[in-house]
Amino acid sequence: MSHNTFGHLFRVTTWGESHGPALGCVVDGCPPGIRFTQAEIQAWMDKRKPGQSRFVTQRREDDVVKVLSGVMMDEDGETMISTGTPISMLIENTDQRSKDYGEIARRYRPGHADYTYDVKYGIRDYRGGGRSSARETAARVAAGALARKVVPGLNVRAALIQIGKHRINRDNWDWEQVGQNPFFSPDAAIVPVWEEYLDSIRKAGSSIGAVVEVVAEGVPAGLGAPIYGKLDQDIAGLLMSINAVKGVEIGDGFAAAELSGEENADEMRMGNEGKPIFLSNHAGGILGGISTGEAVVARFAIKPTSSILSERHSIDADGNNVEVRTKGRHDPCVGIRAVPIGEAMVACAVADHYLRHRAQTGRTL
Repeated sequence: MSHNTFGHLFRVTTWGESHGPALGCVVDGCPPGIRFTQAEIQAWMDKRKPGQSRFVTQRREDDVVKVLSGVMMDEDGETMISTGTPISMLIENTDQRSKDYGEIARRYRPGHADYTYDVKYGIRDYRGGGRSSARETAARVAAGALARKVVPGLNVRAALIQIGKHRINRDNWDWEQVGQNPFFSPDAAIVPVWEEYLDSIRKAGSSIGAVVEVVAEGVPAGLGAPIYGKLDQDIAGLLMSINAVKGVEIGDGFAAAELSGEENADEMRMGNEGKPIFLSNHAGGILGGISTGEAVVARFAIKPTSSILSERHSIDADGNNVEVRTKGRHDPCVGIRAVPIGEAMVACAVADHYLRHRAQTGRTL
């Protein structure tokens, strides 16, 4: 299997499977002199790890990240300093239950990548889905933690804004609330609604989709390139690479189709500090593929988890019609744990473009 690497200068390769002994990533191109601690990386890993509430998979993984290469330890014994060589990070798998997947070893789960992997490679890892499992995204979060260190002043945050048909009230948006509930919701009022709704989904053995919004602040103006190197193009591609993502929009996205030219155009005025001020941000901080200096805003839609307890019509590897029911521990709404994953992918895209801009122009922004 190829295509396990993304990025141009800030290059990330992930490796490992859901039920293997470990997984991890190699970050190549991280500039020398980046200072970070294991605790800083771990904080983002802890945000994503499973088993933290009844609304996510009950697989218990500590997701402790180990930095294996590419750093030197500072005199304080805690701070690592990047050397400019590849940084390898490892996360051990400790709570696999491969026997739960024995019944689907030759049966394809509807809505899952089982069939497409088998038809492409002639073999598939049915134990939790192998590389097609969202378990692989733990390594992306580790890489994203490093990416945040590359761009000075970068602040990437995300929140869950919709589960099923239940949307937040954007007038209630409060970033402080995101870390105060199990859904990463910025709207405290929607939390009890989501709790009741997901409890019913979970007890029925079913699943539901969601929408995540990512906001990157501190992105300097000038990142990205016209035509085939657009910042929003790469953000969209990386978000689409996340398991179960079926749609991405930047700024107002599809809602822009309902706006007039007067409504959609982000008007500008000169600020007191000699820099332009945008009076709105319908473009999501990107025009012509190049960042404007405003917040970069992206949203992505996540389909319902394919592994459910309800019996569904399918076929097996021998061409027989079968009924498939998936046992094991699964997220009733995978969108919840996609929040830190979306943050990581946007951080990686911005870091890559920051380094590409510096390489091309010789200037830092």
